[in-house]
Parts: sequence; structure tokens; C-alpha cells
Amino acid sequence: MTLHTPKIAGIDGRPVIRQLDEAAVNRIAAGEVVERPASAVKELVENALDAGAGRIQIDIADGGQTLIRVTDDGCGMTPDDLPLALSRHATSKIDGSDLLDIRSFGFRGEALPSLGAVGRLTITSRVHGHDAAQISCDGGRLSPVRPAALSRGTVVELRDLFYATPARLKFLRSDRAEVQAVADVVRRLAMADPKVGFTLRDVSGAEARVMFRADPQQGDLFDALEGRLTGILGRDFTENALRIDAERDGLRLQGLAALPTYSRGSSTQQYLFVNGRPVQDRMLYGALRAAYFDVLSRDRHPAAALNLIADPQRVDVNVHPAKAEVRFREPDAARSLIITALKSALTGAGHRASSTVGAATLQAFRPEPARVYQMDRPSHPSLARAFAFQTPAPGFAEAPMAAAFAPDGPTPDTDEAARTHPLGAARAQLHENYIVAQTATGVVIVDQHAAHERLVYERLKRQMAETGIRAQALLIPEIVDLSPTDAARLLDAAPALAKVGLTIEPFGGSAVAIRETPAVLGPVNGPALIADILDELADSGDSQLVQARIDAILSSMACHGSVRSGRQMRPEEMNALLREMEATPLSGQCNHGRPTYVELSLADIERLFGRR
Repeated sequence: MTLHTPKIAGIDGRPVIRQLDEAAVNRIAAGEVVERPASAVKELVENALDAGAGRIQIDIADGGQTLIRVTDDGCGMTPDDLPLALSRHATSKIDGSDLLDIRSFGFRGEALPSLGAVGRLTITSRVHGHDAAQISCDGGRLSPVRPAALSRGTVVELRDLFYATPARLKFLRSDRAEVQAVADVVRRLAMADPKVGFTLRDVSGAEARVMFRADPQQGDLFDALEGRLTGILGRDFTENALRIDAERDGLRLQGLAALPTYSRGSSTQQYLFVNGRPVQDRMLYGALRAAYFDVLSRDRHPAAALNLIADPQRVDVNVHPAKAEVRFREPDAARSLIITALKSALTGAGHRASSTVGAATLQAFRPEPARVYQMDRPSHPSLARAFAFQTPAPGFAEAPMAAAFAPDGPTPDTDEAARTHPLGAARAQLHENYIVAQTATGVVIVDQHAAHERLVYERLKRQMAETGIRAQALLIPEIVDLSPTDAARLLDAAPALAKVGLTIEPFGGSAVAIRETPAVLGPVNGPALIADILDELADSGDSQLVQARIDAILSSMACHGSVRSGRQMRPEEMNALLREMEATPLSGQCNHGRPTYVELSLADIERLFGRR
């Protein structure tokens, strides 16, 4: 490929080094900071949050291309501050002495001058005790400060984004796609600070249309967070999420993580923050995936909103101008905290399963719309008389039942279990696969095979943890040639791989030797296994691949060693299964994340029959 000859050259044809003017510098910076309207909204809203705003309103028109206006009630700026705010690398967030002690969203001093270089920017602001003032920047040309009318806070208005760099307009998507991107940015920032109110409006038409609204939440951290996430992600998420609050090695993880049975088909409900800053970090997302890998199939994704709190000295946010990426001083500590905290919470949830499973079941039961007659629930004496009236006459031959009931009916022990145990007492077995249990508040339907599969799987894992993973030494070590970078990455992970039975040693140059493999895996294609491990290391910084393969074998063993579908179970066997489910972590879902039981409340069942 031939390089183009530089346009700026000296007499002898050599490139001439020139100092770019301020306008060109700002436009180059804008290319890094302001990729699209959503980027501009992010920078302006973060400025408002840094100013201590309690309410922030964002107005956009034509997907943000013709208008972005951010209004806040923060501390504001004085008339003397305004010209500085539009100067490159001028900021109130840091003093420049320590770039690793950043406690604000913004700190680079690039956003406002970059926006003024590519659009028509106007800032109106007022500090308590001072007069309001306004300044404009049109394509990099600064206007004098002039008096203005404003009660408090700051209004930043950006019109005609990229008019000074029209080539950038060709890379924008449709107005609808840009609005969705803006809404996503606002939602993420709203999750980060639930005590701040946010309003996003589309003012393209004659009347403003509210696209998103989140009122300030009250209460402690988790009450406010649950209220905010209920409004953004829906009540189903918060009702099926676990509170996470864990601390380790000076790091703290807080937020909500959903049950495995509330898994999603994509990763769109994964929101990660570092010190309240929304981030897109592969290592953190890899840790989230690793925490769920034992309870979700590969085509399902967990849902979570988590904030990792760290001393600013231990995390570098000055990696990229858009500040979407961070770098940890001790990445292993951050990853370990996420995995252990989530696994501990999921284990502590015991047999709990998602409430949405029961709702979906009820919806499947719901008949076609028809006239429903309301009936009061009869008293116990009335029920007794009705049952006596309906007793079959002597000699009446009953039709075969589809369920195997306990032959002697409920006993005092099973009545007590129905009242006191979460999964109640077994009353019937349907189609030789589903156990129907009565609880104090409704009915539980258990998939006997899926439930027992999880129980056996957890038993096998405990045994594996107690006795260790036996390694099988190879008669002839398998040599795998790698690039120097891949060899170094793999050997760094060798101690962790040895714990799961895979022993790797250097073999001169950039080759490695596989000395031992996990015995439970049987024959192993060494080069293919190493290649897969390297891919996972490159993707997430850690490899759970060997452990995942071992767990897959244990899962298969559990499947074959479980109660099979089609087997009739005695009442005591069914109740024993229910009791073991209550005592076993993660028994609310099978090894692939599907629910092992469905819970239906009596109130919901009565609504199905028009009783409520």
C-alpha cells in the first residue's frame, strides 16, 4: 500500500512540523470526546452532576443534531468563570497535581471547548449572590460575556452539532437511533445517582414529548436504588434481584443482581459502574459472566446493576478521552470481589426462583376472555356441606385419576410441612414428572427430574471440592507452539489452571508442554484446549474454561444419576426431595438456569376462577 505524500512540505520535499491553531486542536479533540449526540449529552449531564445538581432536564431535537439543551440547578458559574470554561484544559475538578486522585466525572477540561468548536454553544449560568451571565462559542469563535436572566444553576444549549465539521454528519444514524442512544446514556447516569431527578424530552415537534423521567428517590442507598431501578428496568427486575453489599481488600461492591431464573437472551440488562461512573470494561463484564457460569447456559445472560467502589488512587479513569474505560491497579482483586460476592449471594438465596416464572404460568392457564361471575369464598361449614352433598353414592365407579395421590390422604406431619416449609408438603404427582405441593399461601409445582439433577450436581461438586480434581499424567507431554505473547499469557495463568488439573510448563522458546490433564475429561485435544483458553484469557483476563468443562461433565453425570421423568414417587420420597431442595443452594434452577419449580399463590389461582 502506498502512503500519500504529505500536503504540507518544505522546499526539499520533507514534511514540515507546524503548530496547529486552537480551532484545529479543538476539532481534533471533539473527534475523540464527541462521537455522536449521545456523547455530548453524557459530557453535559456529567458536568451538571459534578456541579451538585438535584434535578437535571435534557431537551433534544432531531436526535440531538439540531438542539441539545441541559438545564440544572447546580452551583453555577460566575461571569469570570465562563470564558475559562470554554478554554482547553481549564477545569474546576482537579488542580493537576495528582491525576490518580479523581473524584468527579469530568477532569480533562475538553468537553465544552470541543463542543463549541463543532457546534453553536451557549452557556447561561448564575451563582447564588451573583448576577446571571451568558457566553457563546460558534465554531470555535468566542463571544464576550453578557448579562442574562436566570434564577439559578446553568443552562447549556448546543445547536447544530457538527455544523463546523459537516463530514461527521454522514456518520450519524437515524434520528430515532440517536434518540435511543441519548436515552440509554441518561438511563445509565440516572442509575448511578438515584437521588438526582432526570427528565429527557424530545422537543422536535410543536409540543415537548417526555422520553424518560426519573424523580429523586428517598431513603437509604438500597431503597433509593431499588426505587430508581424499578422505574428504569421494571418491577420484575427488582422483585427478582438480590441485594449485593460486599467488601474485600479495600474494595466494595454494591447494587442488585438478578436470580439466574431471571436471565435474559442478551446482555442488555447489565449495568456496571466504578465509583458511580458508567463503564464498559471487559474485565468487569467477564467477572459478572464468570459468577453466573455455573447456573446459566451459554445462551443466557445475567441481569445486574453493580457499582464497584474503590479508592481513586487504585483505579485510573484517564485511559480514554470519553472516560468509558478504566484500569485497575489490582485487577485480580476487583474480579475476585465480583465473583465471590455474587456467588455468595446466589448461594444464600437457596431455592428461591424468579417470580416471573409463576406469572408466565398463570398467563398460560388464563382462559380466553369470557363473562366472569364474582363469587364470595364460602365458609368452612358451607364447604363441608357441599363436599358431603357431592360424595359419590355407594358403588359409584370413579374415573381413573391422572395423578398418584398419597393413599391415606394428608397426615398431621404433611399438614405441618404445608404450613411451615417454604416448598410445602407433596400432595400429588402428575404425569410421573411433576410434584404438586401445598404451601401456606398457595401451590408449588416441581419438575422432579430438574430439581433432583441440581441436587445431585451440587453433591458431586462438594465431593470434588473435598477430594480435589485428580490429574492424569500424560505418558508423552504434548508440545504446543505459541506466539511469545500467548505463551507468556498462558504461563501467567498456569497456577490457576493447575488447581483444576491442567499442568502446563515452558518448553523452550515460546512453546509450552502439557504435562497433566484433568482425569475426569478423559482424552483431551491439547492444542484445541489451549487455543480456547487463550481466547478466554484475551476476552476476560481469566479462564474458567477447564473448570467449566469439568462442571459440564459433572452436570451430565448428575443428569444420568437423577430421578428420571416417568418414575412414580412415593409421598415420603417427594417430601424428602422438597426438604433437600430447601436446604440446597441454587436449587431454584437446574444446571442450565431453567426453573425447577413454579409457585402459584392462592390469590392468583382464585383470580383465575373469578373469585377475586
